[in-house]
Amino acid sequence: MAKRKECLAMLLAGGQGSRLGILTKNIAKPAVPYGGKYRIIDFPLSNCSNSGIDTVGVLTQYQPLVLNDYIGNGRPWDLDRADGGVHILSPYQQIKGTEWYKGTANAIYQNINFIDRYDPEYVAVLSGDHIYKMDYAKMLAYHKQKNAACTIAMLEVPWEEASRFGLMFVNEDGSIAEFEEKPKNPRSNKASMGVYIFTWSKLRQYLIDDENKEGSKNDFGHDVIPAMHNAGERMFAYLFDGYWKDVGTIDSLWEANLDLLNPKVDLDLSDDSWRIYSKSFTAPPHYIGASAKVENSMIGDGCDIEGDIDYSVVSSGVTVERGATVRYSIVMPGVTVKSGAVVEYSIVAENAVIEENAHIGMEPQAMENRDDWGVAVVGQGVKIGKGASVAPKAMVDTDMGGAE
Repeated sequence: MAKRKECLAMLLAGGQGSRLGILTKNIAKPAVPYGGKYRIIDFPLSNCSNSGIDTVGVLTQYQPLVLNDYIGNGRPWDLDRADGGVHILSPYQQIKGTEWYKGTANAIYQNINFIDRYDPEYVAVLSGDHIYKMDYAKMLAYHKQKNAACTIAMLEVPWEEASRFGLMFVNEDGSIAEFEEKPKNPRSNKASMGVYIFTWSKLRQYLIDDENKEGSKNDFGHDVIPAMHNAGERMFAYLFDGYWKDVGTIDSLWEANLDLLNPKVDLDLSDDSWRIYSKSFTAPPHYIGASAKVENSMIGDGCDIEGDIDYSVVSSGVTVERGATVRYSIVMPGVTVKSGAVVEYSIVAENAVIEENAHIGMEPQAMENRDDWGVAVVGQGVKIGKGASVAPKAMVDTDMGGAE
């Protein structure tokens, strides 16, 4: 019998991340590189470790190999525990056969036995695709103080973005009066962050009931949370006022990376009081040549920079040759940008090669119609030929020949 835990975390990391297009063709969304030396999954794992939650189930499904390999035994996040620690939980063969996770609630339901091993009083349910620093221990203390069945982390978002989120109406005492799921005309700007704490005895029963309910989508936001609310359970909102970004789209991933370069944005990953840990690989220091010009950028270990880089996040092991330009872009590990090439307002995935004089992306101001603008994306391992051009908003996932 495992040692009892007051609170454990279940981290939903199985999504395909289809809105990230070719970036998640071969890897799960939480394994996508971020910020030069991190992956998205580092944030919830580090938050758990810093919050004193030492037992974490990571629920994987879509393209899990890179993610599983990256998490390993959990040591970088201090989660390599003999008792508890990090556990990769994939859909598994059962007596009735194998069943994929049908929805977020079903994913937790299929792992009730795992949770019961630790007999927790509380369970935190977290998303694997958000960039933020949060003390779950404070949220748990609030949950206990309110004697809640469910506490939902809440963030006030700009009104013009509110229709993208599940929204809440909150009473003066913090209790939740009403929910609206991605309404066209929002009446609230208090958004659910997809971070929940449940009293396990309550959640366990609702998961079983939901599984047995005809026609359920087996989803927390769509089914379980409304069922708890309709039954009159004690449900509270916990206000979070720090940096938080859902990096589920190309534009939001691009913005979240460039936010690291903006001194006005409250996202300091080097702050020792709340470290974001990552699985680091040994690489030599980066080299910046005498002819290179680097401004307002982050450069990873093992890079060889001879060209010009401005307002960009460049991951480890990247080569930017003399005469090449990278600006307002995210360059993932192992990329080569050859002489004369221009990469701007783009995301270039791991191990891609941009040949001489190719041009990736374009600045918005250069577009006749700004609605046609978007971040250009070059997929993992893709080769863009000499003099070739990749238009704004384009996603290239196969090699592109050079211009004649």
